[in-house]
Order: sequence, then structure tokens, then C-alpha cells
Amino acid sequence: MDRMLLIGPKIASPRAAGKYTVGVPMWMWVEPSPTTFGPNSASASLAGVTVSATAKVSSIRWAMGDGKSVTCQGAGTKYKASYGMAKSPDCGHFYRTASTDRAGGRFKGTATATWAVEWQVTGGGGETGAFTEVRESDFEVSVGEMRVLD
Repeated sequence: MDRMLLIGPKIASPRAAGKYTVGVPMWMWVEPSPTTFGPNSASASLAGVTVSATAKVSSIRWAMGDGKSVTCQGAGTKYKASYGMAKSPDCGHFYRTASTDRAGGRFKGTATATWAVEWQVTGGGGETGAFTEVRESDFEVSVGEMRVLD
């Protein structure tokens, strides 16, 4: 496991510098890499016995900072302007209140990746197994309100 250097998700959205709006769909996604999403493999050998492991993220739980959470099964879909106001097909959230009353005027959230790790032993009995590991990354998001005037 130590050789894999698994870390928390590399959050692409929400962006720290971004400004988001109450009631407007927020698309959430991460940038996959071997250390932030997988798959990632490593092995170690000693005295004719090799232990190999492969890890990949099975889900990401987003604690949004507003008391709500969203669990996504993949990396999420990158938003494009051509999508307009559509909801994310696989990983999104709607903020129902502005973040103006929060410390620093931002919601503080966490994206927690659950890594599924499968391992096997060769040359020493052929055992196999699986376990999970979690890694997290923090994010902050500024959410404002849009007012319509008559």
C-alpha cells in the first residue's frame, strides 16, 4: 500500500475561485490519476513469495458543507458551457442557501474517496483478499443568491 502513494481526490469542481448560485445545478468532478483515483498497482517480493495489490476508487462521498452529502460512483462528468443549466448526469448538487453567513463566506466541504484494494499472493499459497482505504480532500465553495428585480 505504501508504494501506491494513494491520496485524496484531486478536485476539479467545485473550484475554489468559483462563484456558485443557490438553486443552480453544481457539477462535481475530480481529475483521475493513479494516486488520486486509480487504478494503481504495486507488488513486493521476498523469499519467492510475491504480494500484489491493485487499488481503485469505488466511490466518492462529498460532504457539501451545508449539511447535505452526495455519493458518486465515478469521477464525475466535466461541465461544458453547452450543457447550460442541466443537472450533472452522475455527480451533482443544488445548494438551497447562500454561504454568506458561513465563516469566510464559504461552505467548507470534504470529498472522501473509498479505495477498493484487491490483493493476491503468488508463490506462497495463492491467497487473495480485499479491503478498503479512505482518503480525503477538503474544498471550499462560495454560493450566492441571484435576485430578480421587477
